[in-house]
Amino acid sequence: MFKSFGKTDKKPADAVQANGAVTGHEAASRVASSALRSLNTADKDLTDRLELKSRLHEALLERLNLSVIDKVQTEELRREVANLAQAVLAEEKRPMRTEEFKAIVDELMHEVLGYGPLEPLLEDPTVNDILVNGHDQIYVERFGVLEQTNVRFRDERHLIRIIDKIVSSIGRRVDESQPWVDARLPDGSRVNAIIRPCAIDGPSLSIRKFSKKPILLDKMIELGSMSDEAAGLLKALVQARMNILISGGTGSGKTTLLNAMSRSINEMERIVTIEDAAELQLQQEHNVRLETRPPSPNGTGAITQRDLVRNALRMRPDRIIVGEVRGAETFDMLQAMNTGHDGSMTTVHANTARDALARIEQMVSMMGLDLPLSAIRSQIASGIHFIVQLSRLSDGNRKIMSVSEITGMEGETITMQDIFVFHRTGKGENGEVLGEFKATGMRPKCAEQLISAGIELNQTTFLPRGV
Repeated sequence: MFKSFGKTDKKPADAVQANGAVTGHEAASRVASSALRSLNTADKDLTDRLELKSRLHEALLERLNLSVIDKVQTEELRREVANLAQAVLAEEKRPMRTEEFKAIVDELMHEVLGYGPLEPLLEDPTVNDILVNGHDQIYVERFGVLEQTNVRFRDERHLIRIIDKIVSSIGRRVDESQPWVDARLPDGSRVNAIIRPCAIDGPSLSIRKFSKKPILLDKMIELGSMSDEAAGLLKALVQARMNILISGGTGSGKTTLLNAMSRSINEMERIVTIEDAAELQLQQEHNVRLETRPPSPNGTGAITQRDLVRNALRMRPDRIIVGEVRGAETFDMLQAMNTGHDGSMTTVHANTARDALARIEQMVSMMGLDLPLSAIRSQIASGIHFIVQLSRLSDGNRKIMSVSEITGMEGETITMQDIFVFHRTGKGENGEVLGEFKATGMRPKCAEQLISAGIELNQTTFLPRGV
């Protein structure tokens, strides 16, 4: 009376037919199984390669005298590495193609002289950021877009060894008592590393690469980051010794713009730069670079940016440039701007020019000096002349969103006027942000100062297009 469960009178439509033909589901299953086997084979090959490289590296460390590696010619060292690799492969009776053998030798050279698996990414000019999320997951940013790579470390210990190599070269450390660190590579690229226990899934490493060829304002114009007129104004402001605050979000290009603008500083001026991790690439010869120092293992000996700013005031600087203000040094920087150190520049994290002023005000207020807001705002209004706002747009491009002049105060409010702005008009077919730079028609209040400094301004620079 009732049909039994699991039994049907008809076969499913995708069952194997009587003549042995394969149905859709079965074909898809076979393709998936084949793909999985290929994936497992590729993963096994990569694991075998990493284990082989590990054995070769350990044998290399046993044979080489690491204390004299710096004195050995690169080609001579490469021959030693190649001979060792050949000997180990012969012992294991493991034949290897010429191309594969050359790649192994290259990787071993990277382990000895460089930063292991990261070296090819560091040498790739199209890579802007390298993001290591654990030993087996590495992303890069190319042209503003993140993509995962097939690069990986052998294990967590291998990654930690490379992190130690990076931070120890500049006298920093990272361990359980100090599980994160800001550092830099020899070329100025910014590095941040964090390990367990703070990094739950294993060590994380972030590298913001610096272009080996500094990006100039002309290049930024070519890339569409600003207009000719805006670039001309920025050059004039630097030459006329205006105090400039560069504002923007993470990765928006603040340091790159600061480097580019610094090209307009007179070679005869004495510049003192202050940073947490030295990354500015100023081209002037008379440049004194200062860098903070973290506390020792017992918690003493720390040197902060505020300490360095206060010391810089005694070094007879013409200009003081702080890589980024983020704390108590903001107050001292304002004092320097207000006491004869014209032409000083710094950067701050903020989403708009108005937010940048609020952040500066907040950082000064946090010092606990019990200063009235009107006094703080007065110091800001008289110390900072211009704010340049940057942004990294959704298509990955970095642009100047506004160049704004601080014009004074009305009551207890700091007043500003935009000189140039970027107006978005939509999105293109490929997702690129469309828009144009426009002059607002406002003539800078400091125009007379620029002229008195010997800087000629085109009368049409500040006119809206079409006027």
